[in-house]
Amino acid sequence: MRIVIQRVKQASVRVSGGTVGAIRKGLLIFLGVAKKDTIANINFIVDKVAELRIFADHEGKMNVPIREAGGEFLVVSQFTLLGDCSQGRRPSFDEAADPLKGEEYYNLFVEELKKKGFKVETGRFRAMMDVELINDGPVTFVIETK
Repeated sequence: MRIVIQRVKQASVRVSGGTVGAIRKGLLIFLGVAKKDTIANINFIVDKVAELRIFADHEGKMNVPIREAGGEFLVVSQFTLLGDCSQGRRPSFDEAADPLKGEEYYNLFVEELKKKGFKVETGRFRAMMDVELINDGPVTFVIETK
């Protein structure tokens, strides 16, 4: 599993011109599911992002988790995060999970965040999406499970 996290002032996702998900302050997460991923990978990533201290404290240091900062999540599926561009000129997606597993794990990821009491908005799985965001910082991290 590979995710890209962006701390945002606001973010939204549109499909066919209509907004399907939007947040104010929070974390935009692009989520890619790999063939080898397990439920344990989901739990690890959910726990990590729920407690990641990347919001500013009163001294301006990254020291505050999303809950304490009053943030929300916007989760967008993005299988291209598993693309391998190391050979040739066309990416290989051999490591990406098939769409059934990808959607199942994407939905489980979202549900686990909701179970922790977070407001979670989403994109639409397998749709062409327009994602708009105002990156706060900019602050961007990549997290990958082993």
